[in-house]
Amino acid sequence: MPLKNWGRGLMFVAGSIVGGLALAFVIVAVRPDLVRREAGASPQPPVAAPPTQAAETTYASAVRRAAPAVVNIYTAQLVREQIAPSTLDELFGEALPRFRQRRQNTLGSGVIMDREGHIVTNHHVIANAEAILVQLADERVAEATIVGRDPDTDLAVLHVNLKNLPVVPLGRSDRLQVGDVVLAIGSPVGLSQTVTHGIVSATTRSLGVATFEDFIQTDAAINVGNSGGALVDSSGALVGINTAIIAKNLGVEGIGFAIPVDLVRGVLADIIAHGRVIRGWIGILPVDVPGFQREQLGLPANGVVIANLYLNSPAQKSGIQPGDVLTDIDGVPVKTAQEVIARVASHRMPGDTLKLKLTRNGKSFEVSTPVIEQPRGR
Repeated sequence: MPLKNWGRGLMFVAGSIVGGLALAFVIVAVRPDLVRREAGASPQPPVAAPPTQAAETTYASAVRRAAPAVVNIYTAQLVREQIAPSTLDELFGEALPRFRQRRQNTLGSGVIMDREGHIVTNHHVIANAEAILVQLADERVAEATIVGRDPDTDLAVLHVNLKNLPVVPLGRSDRLQVGDVVLAIGSPVGLSQTVTHGIVSATTRSLGVATFEDFIQTDAAINVGNSGGALVDSSGALVGINTAIIAKNLGVEGIGFAIPVDLVRGVLADIIAHGRVIRGWIGILPVDVPGFQREQLGLPANGVVIANLYLNSPAQKSGIQPGDVLTDIDGVPVKTAQEVIARVASHRMPGDTLKLKLTRNGKSFEVSTPVIEQPRGR
């Protein structure tokens, strides 16, 4: 009896083993990946890559290079204004107008250009000023004298008698491209050493506010008091002198203009050497003509119209008449009136002669015109 029971137990164990193996076979057939997973190393959960952070952008080093050379300019002048008539004046009839004088103060900015103390600013900042004070970033204050002024570019050069002056590094405005980062440094509404940030929005802009224009347009904020301040690139090098903004009462924002430093260099050198800017002049007043008017008037595709001439000017003496179309200067075609003015002005040597190609009534002709120094006030 015990042997019989032992045999039954052995059969039960064997059946359980066979059943277990059969079940394992079925599971492996359905999920073979379970065997592979156990055979290899246990997989590690994927490790998330650390979040990448954009490199921090700062222009602090550019500001440190340029800002010490940007100064505040305070000017004072006497202004004569009419006094409003009093009630007694109105009661006793018309009275003679009465006037009074008051001292008017204005604020602008400037840039120290060399260690000798020459400062460039806008002409409109110091026009009619009777006294000019300059305050440096290090809080030193000095009276400034006017070395020379050039209303044709809205630039002026001042001088201060101070030692150990910071000097702005000069850049190249001809290398500027639309989209380049620029910083405007100045004293808007009296807030000295204010820095604003933007990009070059356009180059070679003309506004009609000066005779010689080649403005850099930027969206860096330029406000009242910024005039004469520095426009610098991302390295801190001077690329322009902040000059003008589009009036905000027109409903526009972010449109400012600066005089390119390449133009500033020439004006500065002339004023230091001669006290004035020397430019060539032949006495013409060129104007641009829109394309559709050219077709209507039968004018050439390129060139500018001579709207008028100064009496007894070299151009008039050469036989040029109002209405002539100037197409070439020294064999090089001209496209705009601004280009003509600039190219004539670049001939500074006494005795220079320009070969001009013009058309009149559909016929081309050429004249040689001597160049003289531009008279004052022209």
